[in-house]
Amino acid sequence: MRKQFVKTVEDLMAQDERLVLLLGDIGVFGFRNAFKMYPERTYNIGVCEQAMTSLAAGLAKEGLIPVLHSIAPFAVERCFEQIKIDLCYQNLPANIVSVGSSYDYAALGCTHHCPGDVAILRALLGMEIVIPGTPAEFDQLFRDAYADDHPTYFRLSERSNQQSCDVEFGRALIIRRGSLATVVTVGPTLTSVLEATRTLDVTILYYTTVVPFDGDTLRENCPSGRIVVVEPFYEGTLAHDIMSAMKENSIRLLLFGVPRRFLTDYGHAADHDFVCGLTTGQIKERLEQFLNE
Repeated sequence: MRKQFVKTVEDLMAQDERLVLLLGDIGVFGFRNAFKMYPERTYNIGVCEQAMTSLAAGLAKEGLIPVLHSIAPFAVERCFEQIKIDLCYQNLPANIVSVGSSYDYAALGCTHHCPGDVAILRALLGMEIVIPGTPAEFDQLFRDAYADDHPTYFRLSERSNQQSCDVEFGRALIIRRGSLATVVTVGPTLTSVLEATRTLDVTILYYTTVVPFDGDTLRENCPSGRIVVVEPFYEGTLAHDIMSAMKENSIRLLLFGVPRRFLTDYGHAADHDFVCGLTTGQIKERLEQFLNE
């Protein structure tokens, strides 16, 4: 997704002179062509993510559209107050594009983990949150939303689904319909969910935009009242949106996601998947138990 991010932004910079790229000392080599072609609109701010966010707000106030880029814990958690006051309070059209996802940088330990980014950004009014599952989906979603006059967070992962879908900003996609349960899958979890549910009679809804949350599609495709959520961040992050969408219905929830504790071990992202119960086999086993209860 990072390579597509570079291609998409450089292409749009050629078309839209309002775009300004701000890097937090991440992706500098990847954007080497942007530095050459658009030196007046491409800046490496360095390890100063909070200042970078405030600078982006000033640029947006002047009619420009900034794109901010760094690793998720530095772009989001370190800059929470600046995002809240400088971007969201003023409802400015800035785009934060992170990498690292929840624990893509597992080998670097907890300082580089960020399973809480979506949860804390959901608390900020006006913030849009986009979680593509493939590079092509990022390209489509970024082009849809980058200039929509709201702050938007794009959460990129090192891992992608096997196939891209024809996604639309703000809308869930119905992958298939079934009768026993409705599975809400988010971003790069789709491939695992499809494999885990291959033999199960369930509806699968694919979300690449989680704020605004498409509650209408969920309500219209939940005949059983059983809802399973597979989210690539802290488990339960989308529970409030789901409960609000289904407030007129009696439902049962099964949640898959990153457990709400620090992951103190090192290794690879796949190792953390197992610890978090997010492998294909683990999803299938718990889901079958849920359907048989």
